[in-house]
This record gives sequence, structure tokens and C-alpha cells, in this order.
Amino acid sequence: MYPLLRINLEKLRKNTQTIVNLCEKRNIKVVGVTKVFCAIPEIAQTMVKGGVEILGDSRIKNLKKLQHIPVPKMLLRIPMKSEVEEVIKYADISLNSEIDTIKSLSEEAKKQRKIHEIILMVDLGDLREGVLKEDVIPIVEQIVKLEGIRLRGIGTNLTCYGSVIPTPDILEELVEIKNSINKKFNLNLDIVSGGNSSSLYLVQNGLIPRGITQLRIGEAIVLGRETAFGDRIPHTYDDVFTLEAQIVELKEKPSYPRGILGMDAFGERQVYVDRGIMKRAILAVGKQDVNMNDLIPMDSSIELIGSSSDHLIVNVTNSQYPYNVGDIIKFKLRYGGILSCSTSEYVEKVIEEA
Repeated sequence: MYPLLRINLEKLRKNTQTIVNLCEKRNIKVVGVTKVFCAIPEIAQTMVKGGVEILGDSRIKNLKKLQHIPVPKMLLRIPMKSEVEEVIKYADISLNSEIDTIKSLSEEAKKQRKIHEIILMVDLGDLREGVLKEDVIPIVEQIVKLEGIRLRGIGTNLTCYGSVIPTPDILEELVEIKNSINKKFNLNLDIVSGGNSSSLYLVQNGLIPRGITQLRIGEAIVLGRETAFGDRIPHTYDDVFTLEAQIVELKEKPSYPRGILGMDAFGERQVYVDRGIMKRAILAVGKQDVNMNDLIPMDSSIELIGSSSDHLIVNVTNSQYPYNVGDIIKFKLRYGGILSCSTSEYVEKVIEEA
């Protein structure tokens, strides 16, 4: 059935292994982030085969799927108070920034007779999650008094919201904060989680500060690129995930609509250019499944024209391939495309071992 998301596990394993080996040279461990593919267990297991020692996801529902895989599980999104019981049950470690939530985790950990590890997130400028630098010591002072909780380390997030690129100076701040905590509280924190795939360019160029011990990597594994500048990582694949969609209509039609133009089905006003008659294919996939801007046709002569809820319109006028109704058009995917196709129940998932 189509549309179809095809996943090549061998390419994923090789990507994972390449990045794990790259980080190991700098004494950095990799958390394999599974959220982009909704934690499909076979894919997560392949990450482990590639060398990741922790699996991380933003959603407890996804971590539940991974309980049979014998590595620690990390909750990446700051826990909701309403999910504290499940956080303790299904996550071995979580990222935190609110002392009230950490206290709730402590109470629940005692109930479940567990020790739950946490990483205290520090906001170093990207303005998403994290305590401010000046608030770190007062919060740690409270955390170390809690039962059922073990402060394992500190971390930061960059690029995801504020687009702040990790630099040696920023990550050196994180290492210094860890050293200050260790000194004041006589601790030996072993995790300094220095961000995500956007920090990889520092690893590649030998610029990441000594003392960063962990990176949380998703996009670089699935797409083979770092995310600070979007550069490809040598010896990786960018087609681990591909989308296949079927042609349901193929006709020559004008390129400019006829009649009075208003809003489209999503309340937007589109701008059209009259380019004469073109050969247009309609594919049975739409915005409910994937954003058109996240698609890269593998036939480079195909042009994406537009989409609605359930249809994608492409211009095949310049293609050398003689497309017919029922034929399949293949796409590489950007990160958002992998995420939405993995999430859509209308997109078939096919996993290939090689």
C-alpha cells in the first residue's frame, strides 16, 4: 500500500556507527534519539547495534515501546507533573529544569522504590528549557537533599528554538558549571550533555571542549548531517528513510487557475505564475501526511507544485521517464518529513534489513 515510508536498517546502523566512533575519539557517549521515527523498536534496536548506549525520546508513550531493549532510557522533554508516575516507571533518567517537578519525581521514586537519575538543564542562550546560570547552585542545593533522586549531570539545549549555534565558549561554560557543582557539593557528576546534532561540527573539527561527555543525537543519525550548518557527515547516508507515493492522475493542464481566486482549504492565499500548459501528476499523499517542503524528489527533474490535505501535485514535464497512472515517485526526506510520515497512520512503514 502507498504512500510508503521505506527504512533501510543497514544504512542506519552504519550512520550510527560512524557518529558513535567520531564521538568516542573525544570521549563522548551518544544518546540515540528515537522521537523522529516514533520509537519504532526495530529502528531503535539498530541504533543500539550501531553503538549507542542510551535511547532517548521526548514522549513516555514512545519509551514504553522500548522497554525490552536492554539499555537505559532517557526522557528528553521536561516531565509533565501529570506523567510523573510513568516517568519513574519507564525512564531511567530524565532532563529537568523545575524544582517542583523534581520534588514530585522524588516522591514517586520513593513509592516505586527506585533511584531516578536526572540531568539538570541549563539555559545558555537558546531560550528553550533550562535554569539560568545564576540559579544552578541554589537548585542543586535542594536536589541533593531529595531521596529517590540522583543528580547525574547537567546539560543544555541549543539550536532547536533560538537557533543559537554551539560554540566552544558556550560549552566551556557548561563544563565550568559542572566543576563548580562538584566542588561545592563534593559530587562527581559524570554527564555533561552538550546538546544535539548541532554540536557535532565541533566534534568533527576538534573544537568541542574537554569535559563534554554526552551528545543527544537524532537527526545526524537518520540524515547523515550536522545541524548547525547543515553539512553532510562523511561516510554517512542521507536516504535511510525514503517516501514512495503513487500517481493517481496524470494530465496536461494549465499552470494558472481559472476564475476568481480566494483562500485554499487551509485558509491561505496562494500566488500562481502562468507558465502555460504543463504535464502534472497528482500523488496520493498530502499535508495530513507530510509537508511538501520536506520532500526531495529522487528524480531531480520533477518540480513540486502544491499540495492539499490528501493530494500532492508535481510537474513532470521535464522528466525523461515516461510516467503513467499507478507509477511510484520516490522522495528523500528532510527531518520534518521523517517525523510526519512516521507519525501518520496513513503512511505504510516498510523496514528493510539491508
